[in-house]
Amino acid sequence: MFFVLAALVGCKDKGYVPAHLLTEQEMIAIMTDVQIIEADINRQKTQERERDLNDTTQVEPKDYVAISKDYYAQLFEHYGITDSIFTQNLKYYTEHPADLERIMDSVMQRLMKEQAEP
Repeated sequence: MFFVLAALVGCKDKGYVPAHLLTEQEMIAIMTDVQIIEADINRQKTQERERDLNDTTQVEPKDYVAISKDYYAQLFEHYGITDSIFTQNLKYYTEHPADLERIMDSVMQRLMKEQAEP
């Protein structure tokens, strides 16, 4: 996901507004879930690497591209958007750095709050 954000930073068209502009609150909710998805995928990869180091039996590696696609398909369905709408909104908010910073600050606050809860 970081790579998507980094790639979009280079696209500077300040007049661009997506046909379906998500509110900051919607983006906060979506981006919070994106961070959770990415963390879970990374956790699974780490566990698989650790298992491979400690286990001599051959186990078919997971297809993380397919897992990621499935997670994101569920995310988009949950929020009633498409991957195109999400990408267009990432582009829009990347071109509005103050808005994106507010969104990501709120995402981090939500994640820290969720992590602190039992």
